[in-house]
Amino acid sequence: MVSTPATAAASGRQYLPVLNTENPSPNQYLLPLTTRVNGQNHLEIGGCDVPALVQRFGTPLYILDEATLRTACRQYRQAFQTYYPGESLVIYASKAWNCLAVCAIVASEGLGIDVVSGGELFTALHAGMNPKTMYFHGNNKSVEELKFAIDTGCTIVVDNWLELQTLAEMQQPVRIMLRLTPGIECHTHEYIRTGHLDSKFGFDPDQLDQVFNYVSQQSALECIGLHAHIGSQIFELQPHQDLTAVMVQWLGKAAQYGLPVQELDIGGGLGIRYTEADDPPSIDEWVKVICDGIVRACQAQNLPLPKLIAEPGRSLIGSACVTAYTVGSHKVIPDIRTYVAVDGGMSDNPRPITYQSVYRTLVANRMSEPLTQTVTVAGKHCESGDIVIKQAQLPETQPGDVLVVMATGAYNYSMASNYNRLPRPAAVLVNAGEASLILQRETYQDLIRQDCLPERLQQEP
Repeated sequence: MVSTPATAAASGRQYLPVLNTENPSPNQYLLPLTTRVNGQNHLEIGGCDVPALVQRFGTPLYILDEATLRTACRQYRQAFQTYYPGESLVIYASKAWNCLAVCAIVASEGLGIDVVSGGELFTALHAGMNPKTMYFHGNNKSVEELKFAIDTGCTIVVDNWLELQTLAEMQQPVRIMLRLTPGIECHTHEYIRTGHLDSKFGFDPDQLDQVFNYVSQQSALECIGLHAHIGSQIFELQPHQDLTAVMVQWLGKAAQYGLPVQELDIGGGLGIRYTEADDPPSIDEWVKVICDGIVRACQAQNLPLPKLIAEPGRSLIGSACVTAYTVGSHKVIPDIRTYVAVDGGMSDNPRPITYQSVYRTLVANRMSEPLTQTVTVAGKHCESGDIVIKQAQLPETQPGDVLVVMATGAYNYSMASNYNRLPRPAAVLVNAGEASLILQRETYQDLIRQDCLPERLQQEP
């Protein structure tokens, strides 16, 4: 039943990964590591039958495999322990998917967390995250958010002059990092390149002396580190190697101003496999490049090794989750296209319409059936652009089939909306044959919970 992409194409069968290594890197697989086809010819994840999950919880449904997420967390930690002789910390970039259960899992695996809003900070705290391992990012934090972060005791990653001066004027002791723009380009989508000079994030490199001099004169600001991030969904290793050399140069310059910089945060950005054509480096390979680069650069400049921090997000959770839909209507346009509609779309996965992202899919309730048609999987929203997948190879589909879209753990739930007033989906955590609800499905009542109807507009029912 289980095949590689090549053998799947040759046989005309649906694709499942072959875990052909002792330590598979989750970001290199389209589906969670526990995926298999069971005796009912159904897709199974985490020991749970996917069509049975759909019957129990409904669709659309996010299905998160706990084992895959924990494996990725451990691979990052173990790789840093293997390749870096100094202290290190892996922190989860929670904008990929921030909810109580996900935050609790990464905390239990010994990871810190990166948050970018008061809401993400609030969630992480309630999940039990240690504030000492929390880092608050963002290019336009409000005064209320800054006060919240200071009261919490987390580290604030300062992005710009306004934020820096605001913190200094508060005259409250605060631990900060400085985000700097390294000017490194990489081949990724324009919207997710954040390391090149034309970016809304971070201080420009030509401001280094001015920034370091200002911070050195602020007694309330304890500058413990420097941060940079060059983008997301990156398959190249060279840009990250270049980044290590640039950051160590900054480290040396900070020391000239007497700043107590002891941490370097090299961001994240390692890509995942969304299609068979994608070929990202493994977690181990990425970490080795980062660690070797920092060690060499510090040796060259005769600097002590800093505490090394990385912020993976997508590569931790992206491949750990799938989204299940129920197939509805079909529309055949002869010699042009066949549309297969599902009961979700851009409200639960806005990445295709936002980034032109490409996904793969399969029919979870009939896994052995041959691939006989090429269809366009359409969402149910009132938008022509609400297309989940343009060229999906599928068996002949019928209304009621369970369609599963792979690798939806990153930026799907976190970017979900109520467009067309669709309730946001439920999410379940699967592990060893058990399914636990981690996000309740919204109801129509939830949709109007925050609505306010002025009394003069109220009418008798």
